Amino acid sequence: MRILVSNDDGIYSPGIAALAEAATDFGEVRVVAPDVERSSSGQAITASAPLSYRATKIRDLTAFRVNGTPADAVALGIHMWSAVDIVVSGLNLGFNLGNSIWHSGTVAAAKQAVLLGVRGAALSIPAESDQELESLKTWVHRVLRTLIDEPALRLVNINLPRSPRGMMWTRASVRQYDGHIVSMKDPKGRDVYWFTVTALEGADKGTDRWAVEQNWISLTPLQLDLTDHTLLKAVEERLPLDGSIALKTSESQSSPQAVKAVREQEAHSAK
Repeated sequence: MRILVSNDDGIYSPGIAALAEAATDFGEVRVVAPDVERSSSGQAITASAPLSYRATKIRDLTAFRVNGTPADAVALGIHMWSAVDIVVSGLNLGFNLGNSIWHSGTVAAAKQAVLLGVRGAALSIPAESDQELESLKTWVHRVLRTLIDEPALRLVNINLPRSPRGMMWTRASVRQYDGHIVSMKDPKGRDVYWFTVTALEGADKGTDRWAVEQNWISLTPLQLDLTDHTLLKAVEERLPLDGSIALKTSESQSSPQAVKAVREQEAHSAK
């Protein structure tokens, strides 16, 4: 089995070395990650500049640093190493719970794998727990075994508390959002702004945040399809628009010319 390991904390984070070493028990491992920290970079890709792929030294691991985002690193890693079976991203130093899934570079690395047809998983541990990696080693191993033994798990977000009581399947706690803007002055008296987070309380039972609060390892299966299928069905019945006409009068497969035209317009901003 070929296991590609990446992250958003950067190639020299202690978390990625710990995860990669744990993964060596399950197959051949290669580390490909951003050359510097790219936290909260989301699903960004580098479309306006070339990427580099440089070998680097991390313990006894085969490792490469990329001058791009986590998604770049995974895409390039899969391109340079054929037949990758699974991508694991982490260990991120800081939880990725609930709405953090939207902007997490750690989760984005796993999502990029799935976009390219490879299974992906993101693993996060508490912030400032880099001195406690050894105590979590057994649990990381158990998580990896669970993922590898269940091929139906295409994309999973995992959060490990400091002292786990066990593991459980959860849903994402998206009822509340913890992001907000804080304004302050720079040394010259000019207005500057920080995007930060505020503490949340009252997480719903069965969610990832609630599980970690209760010292359970949270495993949340995710999917790339963001369509609200329940609402889609409801609005199609209540407000049908021109969908029925479109389905009756349009070809099942678009013409090569139509496909080319849309793709050219889609890619125009990246040229």
